[in-house]
Amino acid sequence: MTDDVTDSPLSVPDPVPADDPRLAAVAKLIAIVDALRAPGGCPWDREQSEASMAPYLVEEALELVDAIDDGGTDAMAAEAGDCLVALLLICRIAEDGERYDLERAARAASEKLVRRHPHVFGNVVATNSGEVLTRWEDIKRAEREAAGEDASALAGIPKGMPALQRAGRTCQKAVAAGFRWEDARGALAKVEEELVELQEVLPLDALKSSTRPELDDATRAKVEHELGDLLMATAFLGGYLGLDPESLCRAALRRFDGRFRNMEDQLGGSLAGHDLPAMMNAWVRAKEALEDTE
Repeated sequence: MTDDVTDSPLSVPDPVPADDPRLAAVAKLIAIVDALRAPGGCPWDREQSEASMAPYLVEEALELVDAIDDGGTDAMAAEAGDCLVALLLICRIAEDGERYDLERAARAASEKLVRRHPHVFGNVVATNSGEVLTRWEDIKRAEREAAGEDASALAGIPKGMPALQRAGRTCQKAVAAGFRWEDARGALAKVEEELVELQEVLPLDALKSSTRPELDDATRAKVEHELGDLLMATAFLGGYLGLDPESLCRAALRRFDGRFRNMEDQLGGSLAGHDLPAMMNAWVRAKEALEDTE
């Protein structure tokens, strides 16, 4: 990355024109949210706090993710709108409590975006997305250091984030900080190494068990450790291949769900009374039948 930085301020774009239809739509939504929170408004909305709205925000975000995965434009627009409602309501709740408001949140977001995109609004040159991500992490780290906050390259990843998604984000940050294999072959070798280590701690008798194997506490702890490392290594491999492990797992779950339901249909709606060979034959047929739709 070439840093042709000067002391001149970053160039901030002018606001969009007043007749931009997006402004009108958002202004109407703000007015509706204000009415819901006003005296005589909706009792439910008036009872909410930022903390009580947090689970709804997560739920709406996940519903948007589902809609994006399904690819339905109308559903995506509706779910994106629900996320926007949750955010506007949270900002209005904070405004009522005199903590912050939508204006402050929007200004902070604007300033952050401009500050972290000097290759767009300043004089820094970035020729590819990798350089952009490196610069982004450098700026974030400098901001944390200036604020006396955690300045680790891994700081800022929410602990409540789904584990696969968090692993993918951790990989991105580690790589951006310079802790990386030369190429994806190193990440693949790490997966193979972790698989071998898991096999070494898994007792052969446990693998032969037709039910959940009984493991002593020490063995169980080792298996949990190595299996966790293997799962994380596969997530990191996804990162080296430019693939999101969370999305990959969701896609695999969708495939499994479709195939399993097709298998149930083939076997009369239930697996009860069918042996494993019959189920596996139905599974193969389900996989073949759904191949074009997956």
